[in-house]
Amino acid sequence: MKQVSFGSDWPVPLTLSLVLLILSFWSPPLCEAHLQDRIVAIVNSELIMLSDVKREFETEQERLSRELRGSDLAQRLKTAEYMALTKLIERRLQLQEAKAKRVEVSDLEVKQALEQMKRQGNPLDIANPEHVRSVRDQLLLMRVVDQHIRGNITVGDSELKRYYQEHRNRFALPEEYHLSQIIMQPRSPDGLADALLKARRAMDELKRGEKFEDVAMQYSDGANALQGGRLGWVRQGELLPVIEQAVTHLVPGGISDIIESPEGIQIIRMDDRKPKQFRPYEDVRRELQELVYRQKSEDMYQSWLVELKNKAYIEIKFQHDGGTARR
Repeated sequence: MKQVSFGSDWPVPLTLSLVLLILSFWSPPLCEAHLQDRIVAIVNSELIMLSDVKREFETEQERLSRELRGSDLAQRLKTAEYMALTKLIERRLQLQEAKAKRVEVSDLEVKQALEQMKRQGNPLDIANPEHVRSVRDQLLLMRVVDQHIRGNITVGDSELKRYYQEHRNRFALPEEYHLSQIIMQPRSPDGLADALLKARRAMDELKRGEKFEDVAMQYSDGANALQGGRLGWVRQGELLPVIEQAVTHLVPGGISDIIESPEGIQIIRMDDRKPKQFRPYEDVRRELQELVYRQKSEDMYQSWLVELKNKAYIEIKFQHDGGTARR
């Protein structure tokens, strides 16, 4: 018999030592175990059966079996089985808490949820007691989480501003380039050599000091040739990768080398560039509220799960050597 202490420093969903203990003793994988049902965990006074884990794990098992083979599959199956059991334990703890707090869901609410899911194309059988129980449990889980967490969260301006400063890159606007181009567009596969020759002549004139606009009007096949090849402002990320790579290092007035791209043979001039800027705080305040609220909700939820686990009796049973892990 092995005992594992679930102390206050136990991270969600289980401490690493328990993870390793489960994975090392849980062999063969649950999906390969004996066909008869058996107890795999006790959560306070409630049992979790092997069949419960198999149901929870079924979809993931099918996916992994399609994608992996051999030892990789075996290891991933063990991990996925552990995650399925962990989820079942956490769900059972939350439902027990809902019962202790007298959280209830009416038959009408369950019926309405089932009908809504059916309208959305979910193939649930309203007459199936298991489906009804599953939906009721989901509604109970949402309600108990709602009561324990969402009503206790406040988000102040100081938190929003701190998050904004710590995550400024999340609100960055891409750098902008003002560009002009000279482009030669081959009329046929055999015309590529002619286009390259024309581009080299244009580049020679630019190196001799000719104005870019004049060279563009003389050589460019682009629709903007008469405007000196002016393209206007474009944002970083909007250009073809080969063009982006060629111009990103240019300073205003700088001219690229000859570029071969899917659009043709190009020479690009950087006319001007705007450095990366950030969306103003006031413009993103509502978005910040949602982000901070979501983060605080998740943090509080995980802390609550740890609290539920720390005060619970959890015994995980292993078939391999009859060992158990207890809290």
